[in-house]
Amino acid sequence: MKKVFTILAFSLFTLSTFAQNLQVHYDFGDERKMVTTTLEMFKPDKYGSTFFFVDFDYSSDSRNVENGISLGYWEIARSFKWSENQKFEPRIEFNNGGAYFGPINNAWLIGGQYTFNSADFSKILTIQANLKRIKDGKINDDFTTDNLLGFQLTAVWGLQLMSGKLSFLGFADFWRQDTYFGDKEFVFLSEPQLWYNVNENFSFGGEIELSSNFVEDGFQVNPTLAVKWTF
Repeated sequence: MKKVFTILAFSLFTLSTFAQNLQVHYDFGDERKMVTTTLEMFKPDKYGSTFFFVDFDYSSDSRNVENGISLGYWEIARSFKWSENQKFEPRIEFNNGGAYFGPINNAWLIGGQYTFNSADFSKILTIQANLKRIKDGKINDDFTTDNLLGFQLTAVWGLQLMSGKLSFLGFADFWRQDTYFGDKEFVFLSEPQLWYNVNENFSFGGEIELSSNFVEDGFQVNPTLAVKWTF
């Protein structure tokens, strides 16, 4: 599975900017060798900001899917503010999707975020802390979590280098979930991205998915090559 929690990086470097982009990744990870598309949008306003993305994984024989989309997933998040220079913002988020092995259950997150930034917004770091409620989280036929309540901690960063020609973006998630066997475990997922911005619209680069106990037990490293078009 390419991404269950995909990149939350803002793809913007002023808070008054509307940003929307389409990414196409080729995944070189073991038993992956597949294409993923990601459509992201971030739009701030005087009351906060809205962010969403939609991911599609396209089939690969190693995943026993002959053709078509093997995973679809989306997230939408809204943060709230009441003053112009507010650093802390309450937030709410919804996650949902489906894959060849079954549905990805609805999840609601509620919490807050605090943003650190340089004066020109070329350096941004946002820290999030959320309660996470998973609806009817069925693990197997013998174990079902009804409205599981857990937590998720997230860091999102954006760094502009070389007068904006190079962008280092990414996120890191840490959360608790129930395993297939009904045990609780902690999961780490990070996807740093590096982009060379040819112009204001076209970029090329890639990401490295770093994970622990995410889909598979143990630590995993899965790189991609990618292109991005910013609208």
